[in-house]
Amino acid sequence: MGWPTPQAKRYHSQDHRGTPEDPGRVATLIDRKLWETLTDHHASAPPAVWGAAYRIPATHVPEVKEYLDIREINGYSIQYTPFNQDMSATYQTVHAAPDSEAGLPQAIKCLVYIGLPDNPQFLGPQDPQALAEHIVKSRGPSGENIDYLFQLEFALDGLSAESGDEHVSDLARRCRDIQERSKK
Repeated sequence: MGWPTPQAKRYHSQDHRGTPEDPGRVATLIDRKLWETLTDHHASAPPAVWGAAYRIPATHVPEVKEYLDIREINGYSIQYTPFNQDMSATYQTVHAAPDSEAGLPQAIKCLVYIGLPDNPQFLGPQDPQALAEHIVKSRGPSGENIDYLFQLEFALDGLSAESGDEHVSDLARRCRDIQERSKK
């Protein structure tokens, strides 16, 4: 299951994994065309962004949308993007009707909250080691920033054999190394 164009990038988190005085870091989706204009420390981006799509019953859409609008209010805009179901994925949340001609699943149009580069929360590329050191020390009302990173890595790795993210795994490894050094 993947989105063909957005790529993950860093964003401030003042209200969940950090504070206004010391913002944490979270991932956001950005358009691949924008990603290609940025200088990143990783040579390439995966061809797709992996995730899960959830169908909300029509009777619950208003309350779920209101909740998400509040949760995602700090810097995200609502966008619609195609969601393609990968039939080989081990974790399938969406069951798309097959395309009658090709026999393949149809893309489903999904609402996503995406960080735009003109938002002050958008950070763009950062030095991976400095970013890892910042993540290790950041905390907010929703918990430690490092827990967010480790849970993100675990979730991405668990979606399918192809769904891991080089940048997320590199950051997680760096954070584990920092934690190990701090124990000594």
